[in-house]
Amino acid sequence: MKIIIAPDSFKDSLSAAGVAQAIAEGLAQVWPDAQLVQCPMADGGEGTVNSVLAACNGELRDQTVQGPLGDKVQARWGWLADSHTAIIEMAEASGLQLVRPGQRDACSSSTYGTGELIRAALDAGAQRIILAIGGSATNDGGAGAMQALGVQLFGAQGQVLAPGGLALARLASMSLDQLDPRLAHVRFDIAADVNNPLCGPHGASAIFGPQKGANPQQVQQLDAALGHFADHCANVLPKDVRDEPGSGAAGGLGFAAKAFFGAQFRAGVDVVAELVGLAAAMRGADLVITGEGRFDAQTLRGKTPFGVARIAQQQGVPVIVIAGTLGEGYQQMYSHGVAAAFALPSGPMSLEQACSEAPRLLRERAADIARVWWVAAGR
Repeated sequence: MKIIIAPDSFKDSLSAAGVAQAIAEGLAQVWPDAQLVQCPMADGGEGTVNSVLAACNGELRDQTVQGPLGDKVQARWGWLADSHTAIIEMAEASGLQLVRPGQRDACSSSTYGTGELIRAALDAGAQRIILAIGGSATNDGGAGAMQALGVQLFGAQGQVLAPGGLALARLASMSLDQLDPRLAHVRFDIAADVNNPLCGPHGASAIFGPQKGANPQQVQQLDAALGHFADHCANVLPKDVRDEPGSGAAGGLGFAAKAFFGAQFRAGVDVVAELVGLAAAMRGADLVITGEGRFDAQTLRGKTPFGVARIAQQQGVPVIVIAGTLGEGYQQMYSHGVAAAFALPSGPMSLEQACSEAPRLLRERAADIARVWWVAAGR
């Protein structure tokens, strides 16, 4: 019997690799002779680099870069030497987890550090850069990242523009003369599950600005500032991409990636699945087990279980989900390749307890699933 174990991480609890290992241990209690293939997954958010490197024997690299509020942070990125591919999580340099809740500032936070990571990848000889853009603390349209890569932004008096999205309202001119020429020879793939445009009621500022510290007035100001930035970009670039799906991802970093790099947007889970060879691993499989911390209707927006189930469905392999929590609307996934879903807790318990006991609970649920499958198969 061949079983593919392809979960996402359980946030604040276990990495995707840790989840996969615990599930495998539980299954092995009932099926000691089964072929258990672990494929830790991610959907472009936290854990993407680790999942890819675990499957591809890549190298984890460290880089000191500028954090979202200008302080120095240590950011990790992945390197696949055989294919000259860099995997960058923008959240490592410009993520919300780097800023305490009371210090979040959508107006002045910058993606400069993400640009520094891209520059490090170029220095390593990258021919392809996969940029995972979930979990940002920024709302600067990717301007900071572009400044780190050589784009010059000036105010009315010729001064270098200050960092942050709100400063873009004072943008008077921009120059691409110092833009790193190596960028023209690199393929950029953006791993994301956000399809918002840059501006407007469904744009980066309106939808994501509040969680990054913007009040209603600042949301309006930031939206106008990003529109002003897009106007200037349209004057020096061949195409205006502000209204394209995904341009509003990561506070507008998606816009910059599309506009300056010609980046192709793909669902993050599809990018990871391709790199780890998930479809090939599923050939001849009898069952796929996937999971995430919270499994609900939002999973349909391109999260890991949705992507895993779609690939499995194409090969006629049933999928079972183990989740930390089953939220509202999770049953919708039954129409998208998921056969059954199970919550992790064995009884009433706090979130803290569930997180701390996740390895044991995962082993128990996996063993329970194996026993039910064994009975159903008449074995």
